Amino acid sequence: MRLRFWLVTLAACAGVLVSGALARWQLARAAQKEALAAEMVVRQGGVPLQGAALAQVLASDPAGPDAQAAFYRPVLLRGHWLPQYTVYLDNRPMDGRRGFFVFTPFQLQGAPATVMVQRGWIPRNFQDRSVLAPVETPAGEVELSGHLAPEPEPVYSLGGDQPGTGFLRIRQNLGLGAFRTETGLPLAALVVVQQGPASDGLLRDWAPVSLGVEKNYGYAFQWFALCGLILGLYVWFQFVRPRRRRA
Repeated sequence: MRLRFWLVTLAACAGVLVSGALARWQLARAAQKEALAAEMVVRQGGVPLQGAALAQVLASDPAGPDAQAAFYRPVLLRGHWLPQYTVYLDNRPMDGRRGFFVFTPFQLQGAPATVMVQRGWIPRNFQDRSVLAPVETPAGEVELSGHLAPEPEPVYSLGGDQPGTGFLRIRQNLGLGAFRTETGLPLAALVVVQQGPASDGLLRDWAPVSLGVEKNYGYAFQWFALCGLILGLYVWFQFVRPRRRRA
């Protein structure tokens, strides 16, 4: 009985320590994300990158410190569109409606770099997926504003984006490295999300960037709850219940 008591005590202590440590780790992750969210707000209010400074960031490694520090900073682009390479990413909702994110490469003025621009959103035709709402692409030199972002996050695909099937206008995902190889464009490893009111047949009611802080708080609550449950069960079965039986 004494050996059993110490084994249960050891197991309970291990459970409390592990669950408590995991809860604190989730709280630390939430604090990091909140700090990053505050930093993103500061970045979004900064002076727009343009010209040589923008070209330097676009030429940097997307996983490097320069690119990471530039995410969500405003930019001002001058150049012209390459509409022949426009693609439509399917299953991208906006305001609860299903549709497409429209991406078009943009050739920067006075620089060899090309950047993929997330121009806006169009609704989906539910009778025929291949029928796309008209999108206007201005010819000649244009100027647009937006902010820098990483490449689009992939969504679940059933294998429709297969290489060797010709240039696909409608796609599930867009990997910038693969698209660079496919088109031969000197494509930067970052994306510009265009800002501004609806134009060219596109909506731009972009949802705020979510870092999932609420998930971390939810996980922390679960781990703290498990920690309390382990401690409560230990006290009940090791002390309270035996005393009530003896009474």
